Amino acid sequence: MLYFIGLGLGDAKDITVKGLEIVKQCSRVYLEAYTSILTVGKDALEEYYGRELILADRDMVEQEADEILNGADVGDVAFLVVGDPFGATTHSDLVLRAVHAGIQYRVIHNASIMNAVGCCGLQLYNFGETVSIVFWTDTWRPESFYDKIKKNRDLGMHTLCLLDIKVKEQSMENLMRGRKVYEPPRYMTVSQASEQLLEIVNNRRTRGDDLALSEETICVGLARVGAEDQAIRTGTLSQLASCDLGDPLHSLIVTGHLHPLEVDMLRLSAVTTETLQGLRATDSSTYTS
Repeated sequence: MLYFIGLGLGDAKDITVKGLEIVKQCSRVYLEAYTSILTVGKDALEEYYGRELILADRDMVEQEADEILNGADVGDVAFLVVGDPFGATTHSDLVLRAVHAGIQYRVIHNASIMNAVGCCGLQLYNFGETVSIVFWTDTWRPESFYDKIKKNRDLGMHTLCLLDIKVKEQSMENLMRGRKVYEPPRYMTVSQASEQLLEIVNNRRTRGDDLALSEETICVGLARVGAEDQAIRTGTLSQLASCDLGDPLHSLIVTGHLHPLEVDMLRLSAVTTETLQGLRATDSSTYTS
């Protein structure tokens, strides 16, 4: 059996009892190590699980999947994923490879950022399509995520923005020279994501487009959701651009229409007491920014 086991969002103890029991019985245990991180490292996980973990980077999962599947038809192999195996990041390709190889699989679910964002007070059923905000470069500055945020805002829906992670990335020079030299890991912050959105807003304003959001749109920044030092800040897009939420991982929410109960909850994490004073009532039970 090939087991896909969610680890939750905090530390080593967030694995489920069922997941831990399976980890202890497997002949090999892989830790997916490129789409997310916990607040503790591999050593802490190994100590708590009582098992050696094999780091599975992007190259292994995407190009050497047969190594992970090897022997899973006659023994148990575990593939550990931060969050939920089918939450923010899915591993459907590995599932399909297992099925095509005649290997049974089973999923052990856990908390994901996709549902844990409810901790900020916004109601999950008011969220639209989730988007990813990527690091810009000097020559690549995509704005497609803005258009998806606009669609959600037009429908009055909130948008969860998952922020870019760069792990085991190579510089263009090292890539062209074939050198296996990797850049230090980078994790996008709420501040960086907000700055990119503000630049897009300015670009669209210059073009005369109808704006999906503005500097005063209420957003929520989250950091290390599920950890003991979890941080939540509610502010305008401009306020969050200068807000330091500390260590990764960060996520950003662009709000849509707000129920009064959501507004009351957002006040608990507001950057200032005046942050939400600019909200406009669209009817007797809905606010927007």
